[in-house]
Amino acid sequence: MIVEVGHFLLILALALSIYQIVVPIFGIFCHDKKAIITARPIAMLVFVLVALSFFTLIYAYITSDFSVLNVAQNSHSEKPLLFKITGVWGNHEGSMMLWVLILTFFSALVAIFCQGMPVNFIALVLVCQSFIVCAFLAFILVISNPFQRIAPPVFQGRGLNPILQDIGLALHPPLLYLGYVGFSVCFSSAIAVLLNEDLEVAFGSWMRSWALLSWMFLTAGITIGSYWAYYEIGWGGYWSWDPVENASLMPWLSGTALLHSAIMLEKHSSLKIWNIFLAIITFSLSLLGTFLVRSNILTSVHSFSIDPRRGIAILCILIFFIGNALLLFAFRASSIKSSSFFQPISREGALVFNTIFLIVAVATILIGTLYPMLLETLTGEKISVGAPFFNLTFSSLIVPLLIAMPFGSLLFLKKGDTVVAAGRLYLILALAIMITVFVFHLQKESKILSAAGFGLAFWVVIGTLANLTIKTRNSHTSPITRWNRIKKLPNTFSGKIFAHMGLGVTLFGILAVASFREERIANIAPGDAVRIAGKDIYFDGYMDYSGENYYETRLYFTLVDGGERGANVMASKRTFPSQNMQVTKVGLLRCGLSQYYIAPSDYTDNNKIIVHIYWNPWVLCIWLGGFLMVAGSIFSFSIRHLRMRMLA
Repeated sequence: MIVEVGHFLLILALALSIYQIVVPIFGIFCHDKKAIITARPIAMLVFVLVALSFFTLIYAYITSDFSVLNVAQNSHSEKPLLFKITGVWGNHEGSMMLWVLILTFFSALVAIFCQGMPVNFIALVLVCQSFIVCAFLAFILVISNPFQRIAPPVFQGRGLNPILQDIGLALHPPLLYLGYVGFSVCFSSAIAVLLNEDLEVAFGSWMRSWALLSWMFLTAGITIGSYWAYYEIGWGGYWSWDPVENASLMPWLSGTALLHSAIMLEKHSSLKIWNIFLAIITFSLSLLGTFLVRSNILTSVHSFSIDPRRGIAILCILIFFIGNALLLFAFRASSIKSSSFFQPISREGALVFNTIFLIVAVATILIGTLYPMLLETLTGEKISVGAPFFNLTFSSLIVPLLIAMPFGSLLFLKKGDTVVAAGRLYLILALAIMITVFVFHLQKESKILSAAGFGLAFWVVIGTLANLTIKTRNSHTSPITRWNRIKKLPNTFSGKIFAHMGLGVTLFGILAVASFREERIANIAPGDAVRIAGKDIYFDGYMDYSGENYYETRLYFTLVDGGERGANVMASKRTFPSQNMQVTKVGLLRCGLSQYYIAPSDYTDNNKIIVHIYWNPWVLCIWLGGFLMVAGSIFSFSIRHLRMRMLA
């Protein structure tokens, strides 16, 4: 019975969402304030209904109600409780429920924290949000019903894909969706401004707050997802330019451009049209990612294999919202005026340079991702666009941004002086060149581009710190005075320092792994050793173990350095009987910010097994940089006047 209640709550949420569209629009046209303000309580009520419906689905998973088709296809009674819960969004129907839950959650946040904003503007934002909610609720109820019953019920479920039975699934999808769906508020706000352009400075603070919040979640989701792929799939990498990976990277890049552009809109009321365009594009890319994951047009370890009707339905939703938004933008953009001007060589000019290059990078990834699919659809010819294309094109667009990053913050507002900015960074530039030369000679196979990358990473990190130093000292500043000045700096400045440093740290980690990584493939028996990176890794032996819903053979290894036994690590081959599927659990042996990565492969004769062992120097810097960027966004979001506007 509780499953039917969950289904009914979704139907009721759809009905109220339609009400939320019709009544406030009627109130705006008829100047009926009572009708307009109904949008806010209805938004909160719809969120409560969807949340209750979502929890009924979780309850069906926890109790292993195999009379529900979705539970029978994606759960198993012997699964640990955590993976029963996370399995709710480990499939198409449940993930769409999570998508709509987060969408209504952001609508409720808009309704709660909108004090100080024009009533008509908030009503239009909530109406636009409700349009999106209606579209996806109708999709769930008609085509992708998670509460569908089967008769008779099955005795046991099929279980969740073993690769997804990991703590990473509890964090990665929700954070990613919070980022994706959070940009819907920016999208709806842009549509509201196009429909009602009587909004000035407040719109900049409003847009920046939501863009920052969404970007923070999306950055955290991508970072955790990358590390999950690194240790769970067992291939030794962290990014493969998979189409679904690209689907998350594109809105992140576009959201980064929106975030920087919103700074100018908030502070100087400039580039309002550009902000509106970026808001539309960013959420459109989020919808595109939803389509790519839930259609049969591509093959990916991340995507859901479903019938093509669902892909077609989501494509229709995507075309409706993107098409109408761009059409409205084309008709109304000319009526939106910016009230501030600046010189190309200025801090504002640097931000424009930043956003343009980021959007070009997005276009490059979009073409590389969709072109093979379009070519196959039109001609039947199959081609593959892989890492070499993306590495070359993407890096050629990002490098100029990284070079310009330390300069931009040192330029003056309105009109800057590159000579003055360069004069403050000449010593750092000299050190970056020295590091390039040093790394070039250090490499076994000298590669000038790789060495230059290390110099560039140093340039970004130390150049960012130079901004902090310049901001807090003069020729007679004592360390204590400088520290006191640092503590008094606004949180937005601290957030910028953390975020820019994080990008440089991630770049350093990527280059270190690409340049100095070592790999060994060995067929070993207990007692054998493999030498890698100047140390020996001994294979100590096997041990069998049984878990709640699996059994595995564990392999134990010991790191030996100079004859002294050091840390131990375990890898395993894990078998899930319910799916008749075997997965590899890699062993990760940390040495500072570097790691030994041990992935067992196939068994051979004489009690031997093939193992892949990687030495990944400074690999943890890749994800450390991601969390520094998240920390920077948290610092920026905590600034007082933004918080007061967001949480009035």
